[in-house]
Amino acid sequence: MLRKLSFPARLRLAAVLLGYGIGAPDGDAADAPGRFSIHWQATYVEQETSGFRAPYSGANSLSPRMGRETTDVTLYLGARLWPGAELWINPEIDQGFGLDNTLGVAGFPSGEAYKVGKNKPYLRLPRLFVRQTVDLDDTREAVEGSANQFEGQRSPNRLVFTVGKFAVGDVFDTNQYAHDPRVDFLNWAAVDAGTFDYAADAWGYTVGAAVEWYQGPWTLRGGLFDLSDVPNSEHLDPGLHEFELTAELEKRHEIRGAPGRLLLTVFDNRGRMGRLDDAVQLAQRTGTPVDIAAVRSYRSRLGASLGFEQQLASDLGMFARVGKAAGNVEAFEFTDIDRTVSVGLSLKGPRWGRSHDTVGLAVIVNGISAARERYLNAGGLGILVGDGQLPHPGPERIVEGYYDVAVLQQVHLTLDYQWVDNPAYNRDRGPVSIGAVRLHVQF
Repeated sequence: MLRKLSFPARLRLAAVLLGYGIGAPDGDAADAPGRFSIHWQATYVEQETSGFRAPYSGANSLSPRMGRETTDVTLYLGARLWPGAELWINPEIDQGFGLDNTLGVAGFPSGEAYKVGKNKPYLRLPRLFVRQTVDLDDTREAVEGSANQFEGQRSPNRLVFTVGKFAVGDVFDTNQYAHDPRVDFLNWAAVDAGTFDYAADAWGYTVGAAVEWYQGPWTLRGGLFDLSDVPNSEHLDPGLHEFELTAELEKRHEIRGAPGRLLLTVFDNRGRMGRLDDAVQLAQRTGTPVDIAAVRSYRSRLGASLGFEQQLASDLGMFARVGKAAGNVEAFEFTDIDRTVSVGLSLKGPRWGRSHDTVGLAVIVNGISAARERYLNAGGLGILVGDGQLPHPGPERIVEGYYDVAVLQQVHLTLDYQWVDNPAYNRDRGPVSIGAVRLHVQF
């Protein structure tokens, strides 16, 4: 099995496997206007932790000197149904695990790692949706063909309806510099606002509907999505018995002729969740371990984030996010973060003669509420964190840098480094260095 191979052997094997499909439909064929569209991608990530101070560990702790890999291969198949309507289906093959089975750090270091994993490749269907675009006037702008996007033209002023199975992040909290772990930053809290507890199964996808209204420099978005049947589950709760409401306001602007965007995203999760202090108090009264499931009842968890992206030069852009979510109840889907701030830069390579290369640098600070600190110190487990105790809590501070090398225009090799201080908000453990190699192919 791959986990028994040495790191160099695994990297060579991934290069062979990912390069095997280069004879698939080429970019020109995939992007040609027509009724159908075919794209595909393959991504391999190898990630390892350094040794670090760890005087104690719990069920959800990060381990020193740990190595894991993930691989995924995705088809993006599209068909035009009627004017303005598109059907997309994305079958995918996955394999591998995140570090410690995707546990140990609230700002988890690989967006390519899901909350489940398998040694052998397995098939699943992350997306199956219909998108309807309604132009509101006769003006036109060009649209470049890509994965889940037909080439063509559309009005800048339009309505867009999306219904089916997809990721909330396909529509909300997007950012051109930090939103895709296959091509830019890997850390979860850089890919999305760490406080955005968006509806999703354990792989990050849900069933629901979204509507977008584009008018001039403004866009208003809204969405309704299924939550999991229980927090952090592989299974959704169908029929909107537990659901998420999401809304977003976007304002596009220019600063000295350079484009930028400002996003305000809010969510309300309504489902069976437990109050953190109730779980601690029950454990103290009964003398039993802390069990958040024992105090779950129907309630809400609210959160909001502000996102910003700005082009600073033709080859340089920046992003920033700040977010806050209610800290008195358990996180439902994403990760254990009640407060977050992230800021970063993305620089393309024309300055040193490598026009398709990219360098990225991000700084992230995550925090939790006093109630969540008490819960973790009493031995409670979150979605990703839980060292069994937390006598000395502190903010989780993360620095991520990467260099993405265009081996060919459609084949990229990335070297990624992350430094995490106070992993899982624990001053007694860490800091830890996490290195990664990513190989990505797309057509």
